[in-house]
Amino acid sequence: MLSAVIAIGYMNLLYVGGIWQRGETDLPECGPTAKHGGANTAMKLQQLKYLLAIVDNGLNITAAAERLYTSQPGVSKQLKLLEEELGLQLFSRKGKSLDGITPAGERVIERARLIMQEVENIRSLASDYYAEEEGSLSIATTHTQARYVLPPIIGEFRDRYPKVGLNLHQGTSEQIADMVASNDIDFAIATGSKELFSDLMLVPAYHWDRSIIVPKGHELTKLDGKMTLQDLAMYPLVTYVFSFGGQSSLKRAFADEGLEPDVVFTARDADVIKTYVRMGLGVGIVASMAADCADKKDLHVIEAEGLFPRSTTWIGFRKDTVLRRYMLDFVQLFAPHVTSEKLGDVRRARSQSEIDQLFDETELPVRGGCPDGAIEVA
Repeated sequence: MLSAVIAIGYMNLLYVGGIWQRGETDLPECGPTAKHGGANTAMKLQQLKYLLAIVDNGLNITAAAERLYTSQPGVSKQLKLLEEELGLQLFSRKGKSLDGITPAGERVIERARLIMQEVENIRSLASDYYAEEEGSLSIATTHTQARYVLPPIIGEFRDRYPKVGLNLHQGTSEQIADMVASNDIDFAIATGSKELFSDLMLVPAYHWDRSIIVPKGHELTKLDGKMTLQDLAMYPLVTYVFSFGGQSSLKRAFADEGLEPDVVFTARDADVIKTYVRMGLGVGIVASMAADCADKKDLHVIEAEGLFPRSTTWIGFRKDTVLRRYMLDFVQLFAPHVTSEKLGDVRRARSQSEIDQLFDETELPVRGGCPDGAIEVA
């Protein structure tokens, strides 16, 4: 009986008597095991590819190497390693040339062709799966992203892939992290809080600043100069729910100036924040994307670029996620600077710091709210 181990990625497939089995790479009571003292010497698909190229080129190793765009010594070395692992002589030799195929070699070659055909079938299956335009896509994100950023992106995505079902889940960063831990989603979209998402590969998408919103006629709209944190600290504030994972950048900005902000109300929803600003509860601080043009009817929006640290929104997914074509397209709709090649580099990265380095020289877009000139600069 012919036994062999083929290492494919992280799986070891054991081919025994014409049957594929999942198994260990140590083969007991076998020629190669005895020869190498039980060492783990997994056969490689490349060796089988070289073997078949030699046969298909009339046992001419030089011609096989040219066909494979590799070197003749490299092909010879892989053939030698294959024979040593199997403990079999696959070819008869005359000097340094191959003279014929041994009976054992005939059997190995027959099975090698079957194996390589199955490899091509698997590749074809993967290609078909990637190209499918039906399926589902689950995204977890915050209210601000879902309400102010994603609508046009999802609209275009739906035009391209009408047969893909979309599931959009909203929550805080902590709630999104719980969805990730439960393996309920394909993509997570959030800002900061990287420590909550160590299992994901986080790709930076865009920057954003904060905006100040107040009722029309508010004292802050009458300042002679540029607004400062000292000006803001004089009023009660209405803003987002703070993350439980460490100090928020907003609180830290005040603390750096020796100020203690009077935060009287927090919410995860920018629309709720605006509602309470309209009630006169306090001065609102929201993401710049949430400064809607419709708000100009009764609110005054002041851009606060430079008052607080600029934030970066990312899109994240697990390293083992199989990205189908429509999933890749969604990433590129959300973050157009992420090309297919760049995404490949991301997936090969060994750490988040390596991913961050990939985008060190990338100029990310800065998202704002109402695009016309009606918004004043602080």
